[in-house]
Amino acid sequence: MKALLLSSLSKVFKDIEPNENEFTSFSSLKNENFSFQLAMLPEADSETEISVEVVSPIKDNIAIYQVRDIPAGTTRYEDSDNFHYPADRKEFPELLMPAEGKISLVKGEWSALWFEYKPTADVCGQQEIIIKLSAGDAVCEKVFSLNLIDAELPKQDFLFTNWFHNDCLCTYYNVEPCSEEYWVIADRFIKNAREHGVNMLLTPVFTPPLDTAVGGKRPTFQLVGVKKDGNSYAFDFKNFRRYVEICLKNGIEAFEISHLFTQWGAEHAPKVMAEVDGEIKRIFGWETEAAGEEYTGFLAQFSVALREETEALGIKERCWIHVSDEPNEKQIEQYTKAADIVKKYFSDFNSLDALSDITYYKNGLIKTPVCSEDEADIFKGEVKNFWTYYCCAQTNKHLPNRMFAQPSIRNRVIGILLYKYDAKGFLHWGHNFWHVQYSKHPIDPFTVTDAGGGFPSGDSFVVYPGEGGKPLNSLRHLVFADAFQDVRALKLLEALTSRDYVLKLIEKGLDIPLSFTTYPHEKEWLLNLRKEINKEIQKNA
Repeated sequence: MKALLLSSLSKVFKDIEPNENEFTSFSSLKNENFSFQLAMLPEADSETEISVEVVSPIKDNIAIYQVRDIPAGTTRYEDSDNFHYPADRKEFPELLMPAEGKISLVKGEWSALWFEYKPTADVCGQQEIIIKLSAGDAVCEKVFSLNLIDAELPKQDFLFTNWFHNDCLCTYYNVEPCSEEYWVIADRFIKNAREHGVNMLLTPVFTPPLDTAVGGKRPTFQLVGVKKDGNSYAFDFKNFRRYVEICLKNGIEAFEISHLFTQWGAEHAPKVMAEVDGEIKRIFGWETEAAGEEYTGFLAQFSVALREETEALGIKERCWIHVSDEPNEKQIEQYTKAADIVKKYFSDFNSLDALSDITYYKNGLIKTPVCSEDEADIFKGEVKNFWTYYCCAQTNKHLPNRMFAQPSIRNRVIGILLYKYDAKGFLHWGHNFWHVQYSKHPIDPFTVTDAGGGFPSGDSFVVYPGEGGKPLNSLRHLVFADAFQDVRALKLLEALTSRDYVLKLIEKGLDIPLSFTTYPHEKEWLLNLRKEINKEIQKNA
């Protein structure tokens, strides 16, 4: 059997022998997760069923996964750049399946095991990790050396939201919203999200009007109960409280109140269900004029109730209000009407929206604009708190992204850039969007990964629904979490030296300054940079 140790930034394809130097040692801070891989090629029938054993003082803290290929539908657009794998490749190493018992391999095909060190104790120093692959009497042994530096990553001091789609959980697992079965599943997925950097969670007070066809509907998921009596409304926050409780228990620090107006222009109200004369009915939706008297009156009453509830829970300062997602330059008049309503009734809340026309911010319509990466250099010098996002559109200009068909450095480099741009937050729309585009029907995320052809594979989710309501990680999910650990390591080095010192370090030897479109594309650059960051931390701690 051939076996080769690789970094977490490699992707092992079954038909290509990895052409890179072996990755046999690295360093990390003592409270940092760390991953590496072992690529394997069975060359005989006797090597297709193997057992894996880890011998190490830290073996109890090492999780082992088998990297499984997942099919891709759409991998890129016609105008996508060349920083992708070949267009004819339609399967990618993606799903991390917990490796238990014997591992099945295919003779003549490369595959990989993923090893993740999860620290739980105050362990420092050089740790030898011996990996033994056994197939009958044959044994293949590889050794990885991990140096745990006696320093700790600081607390994550910026916000990251990756939109958490509760309706998708309910649909896939066939459970009722806010049922006991739902709460168990949501708890597991929220915990997983937080473990991978998410510390701000989309909170659907009403069914989020996101990625929904005009006139269409998403499955109802509404945390706040409503009772309508004429023009008066009563609100029940029981489920909202339980959601907040689960979030706080799992370390979520901020609550992103779902959008109060429809996507792409704020022309209508979201779907709102209410009890009317003893029956549950939809009282607002696509037929509702956004700035109409009825919906405005509803928001006036809801704002009072939300303020009282969030103040009682002690989270009001950590709640963020949305107007509408991704309005364009032609929709500013309609957006202004909606934004004026929000400013009138929710002025003491934080607010943010994904939008990439600086005019919205300059006109005072939103406190925190979240621009797409390609507009970062325009917004950085203009806004008080810089946030950015990417989605399906950022597959050109070499912009960082997380698609199946993109090398992993394109996923992880975002951390270095967020530090350089002194970002206060990052947003993505797809933590677990298991629908086709516009939410017309659900999909099986293990076989349909491009939202039914709507987006390049990898845009709409980073976690998979495992058996028993347990989340399964993607390779991309862990690589992105490493990017946020990079930011925290840079913040630590800054505290030990200075920001100017760190900025010079991350651009050392580069011909042009780092930006969202200009950064080295070789994974060795990023690995060497992180090695240098760790060395500097150890020297200055």
